Amino acid sequence: MVVVADTSPINYLVLIEQIDLLTRLYTRILIPPAVLAELKHPLAPKPVSDWACDPPKWLEVLSPKDSLTLAQLDLGETEAIALATEMHAEVLLIDEQAGRQEAVRRGLRVAGTLSVLDEADQAGLVSFDQAVTQLRKTSFRVSQAVISEIMQKRSR
Repeated sequence: MVVVADTSPINYLVLIEQIDLLTRLYTRILIPPAVLAELKHPLAPKPVSDWACDPPKWLEVLSPKDSLTLAQLDLGETEAIALATEMHAEVLLIDEQAGRQEAVRRGLRVAGTLSVLDEADQAGLVSFDQAVTQLRKTSFRVSQAVISEIMQKRSR
């Protein structure tokens, strides 16, 4: 499965030391150059910028051929949507609501950090509850309603 990732899911998976879940769940993980630049930004958490300065071999950095102008989105989100569209990615990993809405409007399937952790839990790779506990120790924000919704889907 080919996925394109925006900054946020990679950032949080690095922070909770679960970044290798991506390579265990997906065949190809692509990011555009703007996402790599955001991960390396001086204001990014040190573990994230350190990881981005020496990314693993499985991470492919590809530039989208066409540029989009989406005023409500940052460059990383815009490039990620463009790359996912061009590469016919099965999933775009993105957390930000405006970016998710734009991607869905363009016909892309989206998943966020929590979806990755849920999928990894179902594959027996991680405990969803423990991963969410670790996420809550970062700047990641999610309502209890969203967590409850995921838990209800899992119990069906």
